[in-house]
Parts: sequence; C-alpha cells; structure tokens
Amino acid sequence: MSGCGARQYCRGVTSADPIIAVVDDESPVRTMLGRLLRLADYRVSAFASGEEFLASLAAQQPACAILDIHMPGLSGLEVQSRLRAAHMPIPVVFITASDDISLDRSASEIGAVRLLRKPFSSDELLEAVGLALRSAGDRT
Repeated sequence: MSGCGARQYCRGVTSADPIIAVVDDESPVRTMLGRLLRLADYRVSAFASGEEFLASLAAQQPACAILDIHMPGLSGLEVQSRLRAAHMPIPVVFITASDDISLDRSASEIGAVRLLRKPFSSDELLEAVGLALRSAGDRT
C-alpha cells in the first residue's frame, strides 16, 4: 500500500480533511484502524463504545463512521438507528467478526454503506471509507 489509499493523491493531513470516527470496543482494533486511516491522510477520532461516540456528536460530527456491530452497551446497529432517528446522515461502514448472514440485511436496511467481515484488507476498508465519503457528498 502506498499510503494514498482511496484518496487518489498523497499530501499531509489538514484541518479540512474529513474526520473518520472509529467505534470499536477492542483497543487493538481501534489502534490498527486509526493507523491505517492516518496513513491514508484521514483524521481519526476513536471511541470505545457507541455511547461515547454518540456523546461526542454535539462537539464534532465526523464525515463517516466505522462501527463494530457487536459491542457491550449499544451495538453498532443501535448506534446507526439512533443516528437515523436524530436525522444525522453520517454514512456508516459496519465491521464484524460474525459470519451471521442476516447481518447483511440488517445493516443494509438501516442504511449502511458497507459491511466488512473481520479480517478485512486495508484496501477493502479504504474502498468502503471512500464510498462512504462519496455518499456523504451525495446527501448534501
């Protein structure tokens, strides 16, 4: 990977760069995803729970969110449902270690841009984030 990812160009991170929220209860996953996204010139905000992420939205809204589906407290699906109920059109990429096929339908029904199953590749994640950011542009 060149470090440019789905951005199609390389440059330093600026305050105008989109913020990607990473929400996962597993610290190593948050760290790995944060590093990958920073290498692709994204700004990252990481959260250990859905509740922590939702509480942060009053101060700062990300351009997209990467949500783990299975977390203690609010699941990623519940977080997405709350975003929709609050009319906050933040594009969501779900991640999961589950092979439950019904999650594909559930994620799609509540408006997920994509669902990635762990382990996924760097390219798959960056492609999903790029798709989410493009969909955010289509919503404005």
